Amino acid sequence: MKYLSVILSVLLLTCVLCACTSGGNDEAAQNTSEETEIQETDVTSEINENTPDSNGKILVAYFSATGNTKAIAEKAAEAANADIFEIVPSVPYTQADLNYGDDNSRTTAEQNDDSARPEISGTVENMEDYDTVLLGYPIWWGQAPKIMYTFLESYDFNGKTIIPFCTSGSSPIGSSAENMHSLAAGADWLEGQRFDGGASADDVSSWVNSLGLK
Repeated sequence: MKYLSVILSVLLLTCVLCACTSGGNDEAAQNTSEETEIQETDVTSEINENTPDSNGKILVAYFSATGNTKAIAEKAAEAANADIFEIVPSVPYTQADLNYGDDNSRTTAEQNDDSARPEISGTVENMEDYDTVLLGYPIWWGQAPKIMYTFLESYDFNGKTIIPFCTSGSSPIGSSAENMHSLAAGADWLEGQRFDGGASADDVSSWVNSLGLK
């Protein structure tokens, strides 16, 4: 009987020790799980804090009837590491439309009509993402084509920076940009730049770098 009591005591002690050990493991596992969760939360927080938002990007938006402005715009976009958007007229301009010597040509009529707003095919779907817009166009009769007016009236440019550039054979940028300021009055307009249609990538890159864009 005494021997049996000893065996029962040993068995009871073993059960108690196993229960304690199991509880300790559960608690350790819980603590480890909590620590892992905290670490994951900290890492997620750090990633969110260090990931830049979608704002601050640069857009080069341009209209080109003969390809000269397109060539400059593409070089500017590459130099600025910017997105690019071509302002395409819903009704393309023909050679006859671009006949500056014809007083009845489409371009002559549009440039002489203050209310002319040629329709654009396509839109910039994420304009709110851009802080800076480089705005390119050819010079027509000393001014920007009226399709540029359509573009500026199609979006909210409040708080954005607009930097115009143009192409022409000889005409300076003149008042072409100033006459568009009222169409995006909430924007910060910077001084524009004129280029020859055949300006080199180095010339365009030098101008872009002088702007101090991030």
